[in-house]
Amino acid sequence: MRRVKKDADSEVIKRKVKFKAGENDLLRQLLADEQHTLCAYTETYLGPSDDAHIEHFNPTLKGTNEDSYTNWFLVKSLWNTKKSRKWADYQPILHPTAEDLEQRILYFAGGHYVAADPNDVAAQNLIRLLDLDNARLADQRKRYVQSKKQQIGNLRQSAQQYIDELLVTYPEGVYFIRAIEEELDVKVNFDLLKTT
Repeated sequence: MRRVKKDADSEVIKRKVKFKAGENDLLRQLLADEQHTLCAYTETYLGPSDDAHIEHFNPTLKGTNEDSYTNWFLVKSLWNTKKSRKWADYQPILHPTAEDLEQRILYFAGGHYVAADPNDVAAQNLIRLLDLDNARLADQRKRYVQSKKQQIGNLRQSAQQYIDELLVTYPEGVYFIRAIEEELDVKVNFDLLKTT
């Protein structure tokens, strides 16, 4: 997982979009655009057949005046369902927008996340709450990175050039952003999508 950035110039804020049960198509689309159609928690692509939920990171805020854009993330339904059942068991918790998230939660080649400091309870709790080390998901990350390395090798081009071209020609083929940035030593530049 990488830090989720919430922009002060977000269309959600500009348009004053609110969460309303049963009436969230616009909010869902705006969050999908901001998140580059990736699940905020798993970093997997949210395809048209995926059940994407607007997730209230802190579920105790849902339906209150404190519930707002910084608490909303678009995620795959399974992760929303799993998380909502165990919120109270994982406190304190590191927020997905924390500036230091990537320093406190480390990614290791092979698809695993660990807290940089074993005494960092909030980081440990985020990993556990969001099931970031789910064995099937970690294996999927590992196989995805391996396939990208093989494709890069077959094409005999730099990893950065490959990712840039893939992002322009097939953006839904670029996911597990933190894993590929760290393992391939590239920068996934979503600004390239604005020029196409």
